Amino acid sequence: MIIYGKQTCLYALSKHSSKIETIYLNKLSILPKDLLKKYGSKIKTIENKWAQKMAKNGNHQGILIDMQEPEAPSVESVKNSDYILILDGLTDVGNIGAIIRSAYALGVDAVVATGVRQLNIPAIVRTSSGAALDMMPIIQNNILDLFNELSQRGFKIYGADLDGKPLQEAEFAQKRVLVLGSEDRGISKRAKAKLDEVYKIEMSRDFDSLNVNAAAAIFLHRMSYAIK
Repeated sequence: MIIYGKQTCLYALSKHSSKIETIYLNKLSILPKDLLKKYGSKIKTIENKWAQKMAKNGNHQGILIDMQEPEAPSVESVKNSDYILILDGLTDVGNIGAIIRSAYALGVDAVVATGVRQLNIPAIVRTSSGAALDMMPIIQNNILDLFNELSQRGFKIYGADLDGKPLQEAEFAQKRVLVLGSEDRGISKRAKAKLDEVYKIEMSRDFDSLNVNAAAAIFLHRMSYAIK
């Protein structure tokens, strides 16, 4: 897969060296000297017009990397974790990437995407600033089956929804799942009916709701520390 952008690429070079195939640079000065030395044989200079074509006119910032796509964790390993994030029907790669970045920073063990057939992994890696390389989302088609299996493993399943209780009053189980729905439809009805608890972010002003990635960061922070 091709990734680009300085922050994302530097993260990949520092954390995932074994998966790097080729590094494309506008100028060699883009990379620190230690990375130039480390990856010398894999570096190629490239004209901006070709860089733009490879990045499909994205903001490549003079650096692109061709690398192996990291493997997503197994469903079984996800079930053996403590803190899971489920994205129910989210498709916008900008939102997904931003949410994964927050999830990785705030201690989530695994991210599961439901209600989608496939994910644009290179785009999610870019919008997560590389965090998705360490927290590759997996796709699980049947969210109700997943809920049943997680409940059998002792998980409590929590949802973010405007009809919920105030988030600031919430405390969460050690084995916990957060479910986030899409901005336009929210959590699907069949999933919402199976949640153990539903919470909302109370607003200080009369305002509808937050962007899903902003709401996710607030929920994830609370769920990382307000443990029973």
